[in-house]
Amino acid sequence: MSIFDQKRLTNATFKLDIERMRKGWYTDKYFSNIAYMLEVLAQSNYAYHGNDHRLPPGIDPTQIDAGDLEVEMQWFTRRQGKTLVVGVDKALTMLRHCTGYFEGDTFVDTADRLQVWAVQDGAMVHSDGNPLHVNPVIRVRGRYRDFAILETPTLGILTRASRVASNVYDALVAARGKPMLFFPARFDIHEVQAADGYAYQIAVQRYNLDHAQTLGPFVSTDAQGDWWGGAGGGTVAHAAIACFFGDTSEATLAFAKVIPVTIPRIALVDFNNDCINDSVAVCQAMFGKYRSLMEAGETDEAQRYILYGVRLDTSGSLRDKGVPPLGDPALDLGVNPRLVFLVRQALDAAWQKWDLPLEWRERARQFCQAVKIVVSGGFNPEKISRFERLDVPVDIYAVGSALFDNHAATVTDYTADVVRIKVNNQWVDLAKVGRKALDNPEMERIW
Repeated sequence: MSIFDQKRLTNATFKLDIERMRKGWYTDKYFSNIAYMLEVLAQSNYAYHGNDHRLPPGIDPTQIDAGDLEVEMQWFTRRQGKTLVVGVDKALTMLRHCTGYFEGDTFVDTADRLQVWAVQDGAMVHSDGNPLHVNPVIRVRGRYRDFAILETPTLGILTRASRVASNVYDALVAARGKPMLFFPARFDIHEVQAADGYAYQIAVQRYNLDHAQTLGPFVSTDAQGDWWGGAGGGTVAHAAIACFFGDTSEATLAFAKVIPVTIPRIALVDFNNDCINDSVAVCQAMFGKYRSLMEAGETDEAQRYILYGVRLDTSGSLRDKGVPPLGDPALDLGVNPRLVFLVRQALDAAWQKWDLPLEWRERARQFCQAVKIVVSGGFNPEKISRFERLDVPVDIYAVGSALFDNHAATVTDYTADVVRIKVNNQWVDLAKVGRKALDNPEMERIW
């Protein structure tokens, strides 16, 4: 369930590999070993024989069935500051379908014996880095050996999805409300795309909620929209321009002619390392086609040739031809602020050099000045913030691998701890040193 639609996703969405998950295929082996050990001890009526327990006075541990012990476990992240929580519904689906044990080849489902509390996807939790001050996102009470093997996969989805969502959210904050294209698909295996795209979409919604915005999501693959009904969108690739012998304008015209008009026409203009001239050339070619169709009365067809934007993706090892050298890589190379300013200036003034009848001059001005600038290539929250501080005329940021970042402040690793055990129908605190049972008022009873 997300905080935005109050609907929990089910296995109809996730399509879990239930059979193998129940058998521990996706589980760190030590959890499988523990579950097996407890099952054997329960069958043999094991009684505690030690003398160094931490139970409160008056409780006789030899009378407790350790093999069938019921515990309270809590899941949380220690990412400092804010963490945007995503992955809860999939973790709950794992618990719902894979809690239990095998009798021979038959799986005995005991999920209905659990007590489960959880936040919703889209919740925000806070931490100062101290595990005694965290906000749990899931709490489970039940017989430990029935769900022990699910610790690994539940932590995995929470960690991955929350990290992507939190990184997206931070990038949106840095962009100060400008749209952000989600471009990291090529930087990881395809199996993660659905979860990543969902995390991105939740981050966009959370940003809109917190900042009174109406940004829409833009993903690059259909798989990234699988869990929420989105679809991939895209523009011209470098390879496509190569198919037109390096002629960016011709490649863009062909794209506009063939691709449905609902897809924004965004020209990729760095193929020849000449973003300024290629941006102007594409704009003129598209406007020329637009004008001729409008004059012929083919209004609908003319819409195909409205240039929505140009995308600058200059390699960080290159200085664009139009950028005068200053000798500083940060000022000269890649997609830098000076390049964006120069492209904007060239587009805004391009129409003035065109041979146009008087009645088309104002429309040409509007056409050119409406072209948006999209930037990509090495953008992260820090670089976006720098561009925004300088008021660089960027309209849309495209961000890729930075959204997977997992070091220092972006580490979003989750952990799960047993914090209480059930003794004589009472819940007794018993966490490892440095942990304790904690509450989160946003958690609600699930089942």
